[in-house]
Amino acid sequence: MNTLRSTLTTVTAWLAWLPNPVVAIMIVLLAVAIAYSLHRNVRRLLRMMLANRYPYALSVFTQMRSVTRLALVILAMIIAIPVAPFDPDTADWLARLLLIAVIILIGWAAITALRIGADLYLLRFRIDTDDNLLARKHFTQVRLLLRTAEVLVVIVTIGACLMTFEPVRQYGVSLFASAGVAGIVAGLAARPVLSNLFAGVQLAMTQPIRLDDQVVVENEWGWIEEITATYVVVRLWDWRRLIVPLTYFIEKPFQNWTRESASLIGTSFIYVDYRAPVGIIRDKLNEIVKASKLWDGKVVSLQVTEAKERTIELRCLMSASSAGNAFDLRCEVREKLIDFLQREHPEALPTQRAEIGFDEAAGSEKDLPRLRDRADSGKAESQEKTRAKAETTGRS
Repeated sequence: MNTLRSTLTTVTAWLAWLPNPVVAIMIVLLAVAIAYSLHRNVRRLLRMMLANRYPYALSVFTQMRSVTRLALVILAMIIAIPVAPFDPDTADWLARLLLIAVIILIGWAAITALRIGADLYLLRFRIDTDDNLLARKHFTQVRLLLRTAEVLVVIVTIGACLMTFEPVRQYGVSLFASAGVAGIVAGLAARPVLSNLFAGVQLAMTQPIRLDDQVVVENEWGWIEEITATYVVVRLWDWRRLIVPLTYFIEKPFQNWTRESASLIGTSFIYVDYRAPVGIIRDKLNEIVKASKLWDGKVVSLQVTEAKERTIELRCLMSASSAGNAFDLRCEVREKLIDFLQREHPEALPTQRAEIGFDEAAGSEKDLPRLRDRADSGKAESQEKTRAKAETTGRS
């Protein structure tokens, strides 16, 4: 710092023949250039020292590069402004701007440090595996608490910047003096923001949902893709996105298919004729499921769950390690069982039967002579046609 101050003082003395505003601008620009150069050289040196031995430390310095660059620039300007020949009013305004810049720098550094800490903490968990319940729990807690902390840091930073102005400080004092009415008005105005903020904290603590949970919301099935400070993004099965406010998951019921475990039992219904060999179909189901890569080796069964007028209902149960695998396994079982019945047991497919007869109570005996006469006339007509055809053939 002393070296930079003495250098800037020497340069100011050399440029004394120029107008003061020009000299002041040149001094500030020179200080900023020195700060940029120093930052670039130090960063290059750290990259050479840490690249091979400490990759995580290098990653931290890389993420902090913008903050450290701004810090060096602000420090250089703090040193340069007293040396530069600014008039008192300009110097006072520049000092106030530098104070605001320092407050913003502290808030920015705090947010960056929170993000780096969250990323380093989550490195020990992997969410791209089937059994990722613990990982999703920590990811959800850290992300929600991180966004809540970021919102609080931004609010505190903005408040600290505004308090550097005297009129704002006086307004704040008067606001605190009338805190009753102001608190009610502010509470009503900020109710949506505050409710979502508190809902985010509650979701982080109780965790009714987690990242990558498979849920049914508003009769739509999908995955929890993102949880922000105010809303949740649900990626639906057809790649649509359903945007739901955080308070929804606190105030309304929904289905969570992966709350305690990712494993699920899938169900496929097959409707067959009463002549269907249930035992053989059960053996075929066991064969299909055990040969599938989607089965987790826990549950497979077939039950006759309903006997209707024309068909019987077979319920096939099979377990899988995740909801997606359970859905695919259900489809696979349904397809292969239908193919098996078509090839091996076509009589087991649903058949609609009909019986044609005479209703004696409706006077069918009275109609029998008329039906016999009609049959006899049809037979005579057929015989006449056959005789005519034979005579024609003999002539030819």
